[in-house]
Amino acid sequence: MKVLKFGGSSVGNPERIKSVIEIVTESYLNNGCTAVVFSAFQGVTDSLIQMSTIAATGSDKYLPTLKDFETRHFCAVRELISVRNQSAVIAGVKVRVNELTDLLHGIYLIRELSAKTLDFVLSFGERLSAKIICEALRDKGIEAEYLDSRSLIKCDDNFGYGRVIFEFTNKKISDYFLEHSKLQIVTGFIASTQKDETITLGRGGSDYSAAILGAALQVDEIEVWTDVDGVMTADPRKVKRAFSIPSLTYDEAMEMSHFGAKVIYPQTMQPAMDKNVPIRIMNTFNPGFPGTVIGKSNGEEKFAIKGISSIDDISVLLVQGSGLMGVAGISKRLFGALANGKINVILISQASSEHSICVAVLPKNACTAKKLIEEEFKFEIQAKIVNEVSVENYLSIVAVVGDKMQCTPGNAGKIFQALGKNGINIVAIAQGSSKLDISAVISKNDESKALNAIHDAFFLSGHKSLNLFVIGTGLIGRTLFTQIKNQLSFLYTDLMIDLKIIAVANSRKMLFDTNGLSLENWESQLMNTGEQSNLDVFTKRMSELNLPNSIFVDCTSSELLLARYPDILASSISIVTPNKKANSSKYDFYLRLKQLAQKHNVKFLYETNVGAGLPIISTLHDLVASGDKILKIEGVLSGTLSYIFNTFDRSRTFSQIVRDAQKRGFTEPDPRDDLNGLDVARKLLILVREAGYKLEMEDIQLESLVPADISPGGSVEEFLSEMERYDSLFNERRENAQNEGKVLRYIASYENGKAEVALKAVDKYHPFYSLHSNDNIISFKTIYYNERPIVIQGPGAGAEVTSGGIFADIIRIGNFLS
Repeated sequence: MKVLKFGGSSVGNPERIKSVIEIVTESYLNNGCTAVVFSAFQGVTDSLIQMSTIAATGSDKYLPTLKDFETRHFCAVRELISVRNQSAVIAGVKVRVNELTDLLHGIYLIRELSAKTLDFVLSFGERLSAKIICEALRDKGIEAEYLDSRSLIKCDDNFGYGRVIFEFTNKKISDYFLEHSKLQIVTGFIASTQKDETITLGRGGSDYSAAILGAALQVDEIEVWTDVDGVMTADPRKVKRAFSIPSLTYDEAMEMSHFGAKVIYPQTMQPAMDKNVPIRIMNTFNPGFPGTVIGKSNGEEKFAIKGISSIDDISVLLVQGSGLMGVAGISKRLFGALANGKINVILISQASSEHSICVAVLPKNACTAKKLIEEEFKFEIQAKIVNEVSVENYLSIVAVVGDKMQCTPGNAGKIFQALGKNGINIVAIAQGSSKLDISAVISKNDESKALNAIHDAFFLSGHKSLNLFVIGTGLIGRTLFTQIKNQLSFLYTDLMIDLKIIAVANSRKMLFDTNGLSLENWESQLMNTGEQSNLDVFTKRMSELNLPNSIFVDCTSSELLLARYPDILASSISIVTPNKKANSSKYDFYLRLKQLAQKHNVKFLYETNVGAGLPIISTLHDLVASGDKILKIEGVLSGTLSYIFNTFDRSRTFSQIVRDAQKRGFTEPDPRDDLNGLDVARKLLILVREAGYKLEMEDIQLESLVPADISPGGSVEEFLSEMERYDSLFNERRENAQNEGKVLRYIASYENGKAEVALKAVDKYHPFYSLHSNDNIISFKTIYYNERPIVIQGPGAGAEVTSGGIFADIIRIGNFLS
C-alpha cells in the first residue's frame, strides 16, 4: 500500500493535473495506492491570504482576485472533466465559492481577521482542488472518493499550526479505511479541532497530512510528489552541478531541512519516522526518476557526506566577558531570556573557555534578542564583567550533513580547506554531538561560493572547478583559448579539472557567461553580443560573482590593469599573467602583491614574465625555498636580441639584421622597444627580486643599443635608415670580439649587488657562446651550484610557448586547490 501526495507546483494548471492523473491511475492500478493527498492549486493559498488581508482593512479591492479565483477553478473543471459530467461539479464549485464570498464579505464588514477565521478561509484551496481532481479521476473511470481530512485528523485549538492528537486521529483513520475500499482523494493541510472547527497544520501541512495517513495505516511507502528529482546534494539554484541523493536517513533529512532544504519539512517526517514508514520524494515532471528515499537506514554509501544546505540570511549575537566563565546557570539565563521573548535560536557556538557564547537568529529577531539578553545580564554589563551584546548581520549558515561523518576522518579538514582556499572567512562553527553535521557561519556574500567549493570538494569525484576571467584577446590570448579548447577533455578526464572561461574582454568588448563561454565561437560571441568594455565593471562583476576557484588572467602588456591587481587578490581571486609591468614596478608594490596573495590564500603566478614558457622563475623559487642562495644571475633574456647577435656576422650589417628580424616578426612593431634594453632590464629586475634582493629599476646599469643622437620621435623607417650610420660601430665591436675568439651577446647580469644590462663579448668556455636562433638562456650560480651553474635554455618568445606557460600556471593553481 502507498499514500501519495501532490504539492501545489504539481497541480499548477490543468496540463500538470492531467499528468498527475496519469501517475495516480498507474499507481492505483499497479501498486495498490490507497490515498492521494492534494494541496491547493499553485498560488491559491497565497491568493486566499491576500484576499483575507485586504478584506480585513475594510477595502473591497479583493473582489477582482476573488473573481479570478472562481474563474480558475471553473476552467479547471472544463479542462479536466468531460462535458456530460461538468454540470454537477461546476455547481459544487459554485456553492463553495459563494460560501467563500460570504466569508470574505463578513471579514470586510467587521474588519477583523483572526487565526481561526483565516484557517477556515485557507481550507477552500484544498477542498476545491481535491474535489475537482477526485471528479476528474471518476470521469476517467477510477473508483475514487473525496475525503475531507477534517473528519479524520483531529488537533488542539492552536489555530494556524494545529497540534495533532495522534491517538484519536490514528483510530479514526484506521476505522475509516477499514470501511472504505475506494481510492481516497484527500484534502491536505487542513484538520479540525475536537469541536469540529477548521484548523490548518502549518507550513508543509499537506506533506504532514500524507505522513499522518501513511503512518496510521502503516503503508509500505509515502510518496511526496514535487517539482524536483528528490532531495538534492545542494540547492540547484545555487549549485548547478547538484544532483539527486538516492537515500537519506530520517535524521539526515531533518538536518538538511533545518538548514534550508525546503523539499520536506521536519514535522512531516515525524509520524512516518515513529512508525518506520519510508518517504520517497518524487518529481511529477520526471515520473520515471527514482527520487530520494528517506528511511531508517541508508543504502550503499558512495560519498562521505549526503548534502549541503544553507540559511542565506541570519544574524549572530555575541555575548562575552569574564563574568561568563565558570558561572553555573549562564546558558539557562541566556536561552531562557530568548525563549521568553519567543526567539528561535538557529545555531549555538560556545568557546571552550566559557568566555563567549554566540547565537544565530533570524535578522528580524536580532534587535529584540539583543535587548532581551542585555536586560537579563544588565547587572553584569554594568559591572563590566560582561560586554554589551554585539550583533553581526548579513551572514549565512552553511551546513554539511551526513551520518557517516562521525566515522570518516578528515571531513572537517576538507570543509575548511575548501573554504580557506577560496578566501572564505568563518565567523562561527558548530557541530552537534550526533556528528550528523558541521555548520559554519560565513558572510552572506560568500554563500554561493562556499556551497560550490564544498560541493566540488566532496561530490565531484576529485574534480575541481576552475573559473577563468581573461582580459586580452591578442595573439597570446587567442592562442591560450585554442590550447585550452584542445585540452578540455584531457583536463577533465586525466587531471580531474573542470575548466570554464566565465568572461573575456579586450579594449572594445567584454562578455560574461556564468555557464562558461563556448570555445568554438567565443570570438564571434564577443564581437556580436559583448557589451562595451569597461575595466571597472569587469573587475567589479568578477568579484561580485564570487565564484569558487576564480582566476584572473591578464594577457595584456598594459599598465592600466596593475592598479586593480591588489583589489583582485583581496577578493580571493588568483592572478596569472605574462605582463611583467607589475613585478618590475616599484619594489613596494611588488612586495604588496606578494603579501596580498599570501594573506588571502591565493596565487599570483607569472612564470611567463621571463623566458615565456621556460621554467626559469619556478626553478629560482625552488632554489630559494630549499635554502640555496643565488650568487650570480646571467642571461640572454630577449629572443629578438638573441637572434640579432646569433646571426650577426660579416655577411650582413647590423641594420640589415635588425630589418630581417622585423620582417620575421621577431621584434616589436617598433624595434626600438627591443634595442633600448628596457624589456631585458625589467626581466632582470624580476629575477633579482625573486632571488630575494631588493632592487629598483634605476639601480640597473643599462646599455641601450639605440644611439643617443637618433631622434626618438621619428618613424620606424626613419629609425632603421638612421641606424645604417652606426653599422661600422657595431661591426667594429663584432670584429674586436672575433679577433679575441669571442662572440657578442646582449647579457643581463647580477652579482655582488651590481645589476647590469649590456652588450658583452664571451669566449667559447661561456655557456652563452653557442647560443643559436632566438633562444633565451640563463644561468644561476648558487652556493649549491657553484662550480657548474644551473643553465636553462630554450625558446623564450612566441605565442605558443608563452600561452603554454600561462596555461601551465593555471594548472598549477588547480593543483594548489586540490
